[in-house]
Amino acid sequence: MYPTTAQTEIPPPPPNESVLLAYPTPNILLVTINRARQMNSIPFPVHWHLHRVFEWFDREPTLRVAVITGAGPKAFCAGQDLIELGKRDPKELEEKPYLAMHPTTGFAGISRRLGKKPIVAAVNGFALGGGFEIVLNCDMVVASPTATFGLPESLRGIYAGAGGLPRLVRNAGLPIASEVSMTGRTLTAAEALKYNVINKVSATRESCVAEAVQLAQKVADISPDAIIVTRAALRETWENGSVERGYQLIDERMKRGLMGGENAKEGLAAFREKRKPVWKASKL
Repeated sequence: MYPTTAQTEIPPPPPNESVLLAYPTPNILLVTINRARQMNSIPFPVHWHLHRVFEWFDREPTLRVAVITGAGPKAFCAGQDLIELGKRDPKELEEKPYLAMHPTTGFAGISRRLGKKPIVAAVNGFALGGGFEIVLNCDMVVASPTATFGLPESLRGIYAGAGGLPRLVRNAGLPIASEVSMTGRTLTAAEALKYNVINKVSATRESCVAEAVQLAQKVADISPDAIIVTRAALRETWENGSVERGYQLIDERMKRGLMGGENAKEGLAAFREKRKPVWKASKL
């Protein structure tokens, strides 16, 4: 549907059959978890590959927004691939402990990611466990009408340990977060919208990715410098809780680079001249 190659300044990571990359537009990266038979559950090596993909995305000047989705009609991501982990030799895990660890950016390289550029989730089916934790740390979310969200870990005697619990509290509040994480309750797409977990429900399941790409394009059409700084300010406040300190940190770190940059000058000039701005790759 979308081109699978693009003219980038930095080569992407080597291909991995579990992760597909496409480019709906020159400024948007579409990442698809390609394990439909396994309900897009993710083995540990693929977490590290996705970590590298999103690190590359942040560095690549031509890309401004990423969209992540799952292959197939049923699942966005069913969480960790425990079957794959159980097949590994304990000696191999002892010698290569990263094969049983998430990267510092968390599940799929997203659930604890700070990053620089925004990611939009296109939730095309159920998002469970780590799959829901991916969603909870994306910047914006479009969900299929058939999507469901849950953290069933406590039902298995464990807990959601990839960063999703505090983020669910921040978005939905303590009562709903407690019910979802302690009773195994799943949220429908309509409920997720009601509880501030997602931005919108797509018209159909089939249109979910296209609508997420449309949302991403609205962001990509804006100055990449402005998006990077605005996102940093939002993240600083969301993650630390102090509104004023969040403003101070971004003002101190990033304001000069933004306001003195080419895109700020271009945006103001375009406004004066009543024309569409022509943005350049961010240098922030």
